[in-house]
Amino acid sequence: MYAIIETGGKQYKVQNGDQIRVEKLDAEIGSTVVFDKVLAAGEGSDIKVGTPYLDGLTVEADVVESGKGDKVIIFKYKAKKDYRKKQGHRQPYTLVEITSVAGVKAEPKKVEEPAEEAVEEAVEEVAAETEEKPLDKMLKAELVEYAEKNGIEIDAKATKAEILEAINAAK
Repeated sequence: MYAIIETGGKQYKVQNGDQIRVEKLDAEIGSTVVFDKVLAAGEGSDIKVGTPYLDGLTVEADVVESGKGDKVIIFKYKAKKDYRKKQGHRQPYTLVEITSVAGVKAEPKKVEEPAEEAVEEAVEEVAAETEEKPLDKMLKAELVEYAEKNGIEIDAKATKAEILEAINAAK
């Protein structure tokens, strides 16, 4: 179920679990806010529209945080008149999480444990990453390291092609 609410001169379409930024509210973090200006509510083809508001319907939300938005720069100037004016503004906001729409409470979120299949897939991905690249795709430093691991003697100042020849000859 969703609802369209009005707060701070703006309208928001909300559902249970949504987090929205609204104009600054006088509410403490963690407190509950009730929006009673519900313009419309419903689901699918069953929609109720108010004139202008629906009586008796409310939307409840928990205050998550309060803060200021990103800075907006206002720069004014007049050409050839040596007039420049620079201002900045940060709009205050309140972040709320919707907990109840029109009396329907949100279900508590379940913490899902990773399934055994997901764990196995992650192990396979790590194993695939550690597999060695083909020799011709390796960098010179990787080739030198590969040769040292496998006990192949090479000259560190040799070119990549010479190192590849030495490794292939040792195989």
